[in-house]
Amino acid sequence: QVTLVESGGGLVQAGGSLRLSCAASGLTVSSYAGRWYRQAPGKERELVASISGNNVWTYYGDSVKGRFTISRDNAKNTVYLQMNSLKPEDAAIYFCYVAVGGLDYWGQGTQVTVSS
Repeated sequence: QVTLVESGGGLVQAGGSLRLSCAASGLTVSSYAGRWYRQAPGKERELVASISGNNVWTYYGDSVKGRFTISRDNAKNTVYLQMNSLKPEDAAIYFCYVAVGGLDYWGQGTQVTVSS
């Protein structure tokens, strides 16, 4: 059984930083691409960042380029999202996602709130 558990969200002032973690079980994260999405109230879910299974490439949405960094610790089977210079518009629920064998796996989400 594959499970993804996010943590690290919270309340931060604009300009601050947070690091989100996505701990995986039931799969080896180094073998698959990992993604972070976010969804703000009334908005569609948005792809924030992605990292390939072999760490060859990463992708960032235009709104977070230069501020967010996705990474992976294979020993801890965890994918991270380091978020710096946070803005009020970054406030959302953040979800991690992995596709395995044609199946989609999502975490439960972690709330990020940014005060101005």
